Amino acid sequence: MKSALSTLFLGLAQLPIGESLDNGLGRTPLMGWSSWNVAQCNAASAKYALDTANKFVSLGLKDLGYQYINIDDCWSTKSRNASGKLVPDPSKWPDGIKPVADKIHSMGLKFGLYGDAGQMTCAGYPGSESHEASDVAQLVEWGVDFWKFDNCYTPCLDNPRPQTCSRPAGSTKTWYTPMRDAIVGAQKLRNIYFNLCNWGRDNVWTWGAQYGNSWRISEDNWGDFASVARIASIAAGIYQYSAPGGFNDLDMLYIGSPKLTTNEERLHFGLWAITKSPLVLGLDLDNISDTRLAIIRNKGIIDINQDPLGKAATTFRPPGAPAPVSGQVYPYWAGPLSDGVVIGLCAGTAAGTYTVNFTDVPGLGAGTYTWKEMYTGQTGNGTSVSFNIDLHDMRVIKVTKA
Repeated sequence: MKSALSTLFLGLAQLPIGESLDNGLGRTPLMGWSSWNVAQCNAASAKYALDTANKFVSLGLKDLGYQYINIDDCWSTKSRNASGKLVPDPSKWPDGIKPVADKIHSMGLKFGLYGDAGQMTCAGYPGSESHEASDVAQLVEWGVDFWKFDNCYTPCLDNPRPQTCSRPAGSTKTWYTPMRDAIVGAQKLRNIYFNLCNWGRDNVWTWGAQYGNSWRISEDNWGDFASVARIASIAAGIYQYSAPGGFNDLDMLYIGSPKLTTNEERLHFGLWAITKSPLVLGLDLDNISDTRLAIIRNKGIIDINQDPLGKAATTFRPPGAPAPVSGQVYPYWAGPLSDGVVIGLCAGTAAGTYTVNFTDVPGLGAGTYTWKEMYTGQTGNGTSVSFNIDLHDMRVIKVTKA
């Protein structure tokens, strides 16, 4: 008798393969949590997944739109079984994956896992190369909603392949295609959000929307302000590629990093939000301070991130302002909303008073406007805004017609 998994596998082979992943998911940026920044391999367990799901409810995060509980690398055993299937580590998943996913679904949340396009994951667990359809069949059977697909141990001119190849043997597009096709083929069985984690290689933003629902635009966020500045600078130059269905992914939020001050955490969260990055928390919610909780629960900023227009903010240059510098946080940002414009003012390199006239802001122009700043709660009317901002802090202003 055929197993349920075998039946699913056969079903995948019979479904038509599409040209893109236009699956109806990711119409606004994904909001959720990922295990990696919390405790790396030790956090890839049922306990962390279920504890975090409970915290989503008790801390009010679910009500604000945080939905995905995503387990990163190290959730499986180091080898596939005799049938070539992935095996959940029994010490971390004593009842398997499906009961955990079912419990999370019963709470009105979604569950995600991690894979890799190469021979092994970045931590040395089985990769999906040559196993794409079979692995997707397992995801479908377990009830997985999200699949992060990494880029370690992929085809390389170096032999043996290193974890991170500096001389790829081809384009990442080539080894992401089989997994994209398997996920498209499985859509009638289960619709899976596909996150491409190829570290921004091969200008992924130019083709990512045909492959996934979000795509990493750079190397990792290392939890320091230099990473925040580097990634934000990249995002400013490729803002036009984010749209409903597929968004530039600036990497996990490192709110809670000991390398960031409170000011820097506000800027980090605010810039990720207005550039329409997925908002994926990477912290232990059992030990979150009230200050950090206030940042990630800022409803005004979340609403800007989740605005249905889905257009990312980028930098603009008011008269007399210096030009942006690569790798630095530029002071002036703006982007369209369905009911107005968002302005970001960042003290990225110097504290001081930052002022903009609305006539100089893309999407506004001459006239009187109503505004609200989302971190301080200040409101006003007029033709300009001005804030005294401490070093590495930010103000996020929503502007509407008076």
